[in-house]
Amino acid sequence: MPPLDPKVEDLAPHEPALTAYDEQHAVTYVRLLDAEKANAGWQEVARIVLGIDPASEPNRARRAYESHLARAKWVARHGYRDLLARGWPKGES
Repeated sequence: MPPLDPKVEDLAPHEPALTAYDEQHAVTYVRLLDAEKANAGWQEVARIVLGIDPASEPNRARRAYESHLARAKWVARHGYRDLLARGWPKGES
C-alpha cells in the first residue's frame, strides 16, 4: 500500500505516464478527489490533505492544491491504465 500521508512537493508531476511520486501519493489523490466532490474549500484541503498552511503560505498552498488536484484527475482518467498494466507497487518493508 502507498503511504497514507507522504510529504507533498510544491508541484505535482506533469508527466504523460505514472511516476513513482504518483504511486506514493495515490491516497493523497483520492483524498483530493473526495474533497472536491464534497465541495470542500481549497484552503481546508491544502491544510488537511497537503499539510500546507494557506494562512502563512497562500501562494504555495494554492499552487500545490491546484497542481495536485489536476494530477489526481489525470490519474483517475488516464494514469490508472499504467497501474493496472503493471500492478500495484509493493509496499516498503
